[in-house]
Amino acid sequence: MIGDRPRFIVFEGTDGSGKSTQAGLLAERIGALLTRQPGGTALGVALRRILLDGETGELADRAEALLMAADRAQHAAELIHPTLRSGRHVVCDRYIGSSVAYQGHGRQLEIDRVRDISRWAVEDLLPDLVVLLDVDDDTAAARMGAPRDRIEAAGDHFRLRVRDGFHAEAAHDPNRWVVVNGAGAVDDVEARVWTAVRERLGTPT
Repeated sequence: MIGDRPRFIVFEGTDGSGKSTQAGLLAERIGALLTRQPGGTALGVALRRILLDGETGELADRAEALLMAADRAQHAAELIHPTLRSGRHVVCDRYIGSSVAYQGHGRQLEIDRVRDISRWAVEDLLPDLVVLLDVDDDTAAARMGAPRDRIEAAGDHFRLRVRDGFHAEAAHDPNRWVVVNGAGAVDDVEARVWTAVRERLGTPT
């Protein structure tokens, strides 16, 4: 394991940053449960369809934020808390930082309120480490390709606000967040991520 107890590690970043790929690689390396938000539970899968596929038509921005928090509450209660209590690491693809970046900065809702709602939803369970994979907008757009989901298709200005939001969150909590260059080959990014994880959480034992 990493250090002396089970660790909760989150990957954040804009769409196309490579976070899902790197989350999977790290989870495999350390034997962690790999999960994602929205999703990861039966309720989460249903909410993901509403949030990303636009099954129910247009969503109000506040409704989007609350549905994300509902997904997170179920996810924490059903998966994250029990897995950590069992002694196993958890690696999660998106967490509270995504709500702050996408619904707070991107949708321009009240940032502190968005953060507080998510923290309440998960009973103040915070990750040991948040890895922010940073890529420029052109790289992210090229990686995403098409078709895009409802949030990915929100436009250039929205995506730039989201990227700025992630960097604001990293600056807000530098002891918990680490920014890793997400550009280049998958193996190169994986090596950078692993170096950052070891520096912050210790050498595997």
